[in-house]
Amino acid sequence: MRNFNLVVLEGNLVSDPEIRSTQNGTALCTFSIASNYSFYRDEELQEEVYFLDVTVWAKLAELCNEHLKKGRRVIVNGRIKQSKWLDDDGGTHSKISIVGNQVQFLDFKDSQKDEAELSEENVPF
Repeated sequence: MRNFNLVVLEGNLVSDPEIRSTQNGTALCTFSIASNYSFYRDEELQEEVYFLDVTVWAKLAELCNEHLKKGRRVIVNGRIKQSKWLDDDGGTHSKISIVGNQVQFLDFKDSQKDEAELSEENVPF
């Protein structure tokens, strides 16, 4: 049975995106976003920042690489992915990242629109 795995994150890019291609030529773009979380503890406002790695594929990867830059604010819809590996000493490690299937540019200025939404469903392949 498949379980529900959906994440929606808003944040700002920590650095410029990086693009590369797989052996079969599929574009792969990675970027990191910083997402803030605020809450009260003992009547004092606390703030936390989470840094999350995002991967997008194919035409969406090309468009994100073209339009996104460090500091840009985005909303990413996708799924959580956990990678696991062993280091040279036999120690186990894991990392949580996001595989994005939709990216919304919240401060998109390169178009006549105030916002642009790109996803696997609405970009031409």
